[in-house]
Formats: sequence, C-alpha cells, structure tokens
Amino acid sequence: MKATIWHNPKCGTSRKTLAILENLSKVELTVVEYLKDPPTREKLAQLYSDAGITPSEGLRVRGTDAKERGLTGADADTVLNAMVDDPILINRPIVETEKGVAICRPQDEVLKLL
Repeated sequence: MKATIWHNPKCGTSRKTLAILENLSKVELTVVEYLKDPPTREKLAQLYSDAGITPSEGLRVRGTDAKERGLTGADADTVLNAMVDDPILINRPIVETEKGVAICRPQDEVLKLL
C-alpha cells in the first residue's frame, strides 16, 4: 500500500505517526516535509475534500497567528490561500492512502487508513 505523509519533523505527533508508517513493511511511504515543500492550493483542497473536512477544520490554530489574522471565521478560499502563503497554518500530520485521507491527531488515526 502507498502512503504519503505531510510531515513536520518538529511536531511530536507527526514524528509518532511517521514512526508507525515506517514500521509497517506493507507501506510504500512518501514523506513530504510540507514546510520545505508545501502542497499546492489544489492539492490542499483535494486532501481536505477527501478527508471530508473543510479547510477551516484543517487550520492549525495553536502556535500560529490564525486567530489574529481572522482565519478561524474565514471562508474556505481565504483559509486555503493563507495556508499556501504560510504552510505553518496547515494542521499536521496529514496522511493519504488509497483508503482515504486524515489529519492523524492523535497518531493512532493513521491505522484507519491502512
């Protein structure tokens, strides 16, 4: 099975999720450090759609200035544009497999995608 993780190595939950994926021999893993190689606006929109959530639900508020920027009540286009401009606003880790997409918080959420 193929899996892609949008990963931030400074995030404990992201590291734990990555460790779960790396320890499964049946997973062909692609790791994207999204702060260095951010997804496109189109890819973000697709990920959130496939996860069944809105961009606002994928917004990282803790540790960011999302509230101060008015993003917590903003429309989907505004949130997506802000995430593309400043990828730290993307909540992580996002994992995509053929079974679906999820923000894996807590890390055990990844098991539902395998």
